[in-house]
Amino acid sequence: MQPEQIENLIRLGIDGCEVMVETDGLGHYQAKVISDQFIGKSMIQRHRIIYQSLGSLVGNEIHALALKAFTVEES
Repeated sequence: MQPEQIENLIRLGIDGCEVMVETDGLGHYQAKVISDQFIGKSMIQRHRIIYQSLGSLVGNEIHALALKAFTVEES
């Protein structure tokens, strides 16, 4: 799976977010997501929002996903 595909899925699931995904080419990805939907949310809640946008891909096509989730103010 290409990083751009993951970025698009996250953008579809989180309106108005900024997202950048990198990969090592072996199914391991790192995503940085910036969204005001994260305001007032714990880190676990932020990660859940991101995982929801990816559905069953995590653990399958996406073997490992490291997340950094920030509000616009935090970035």
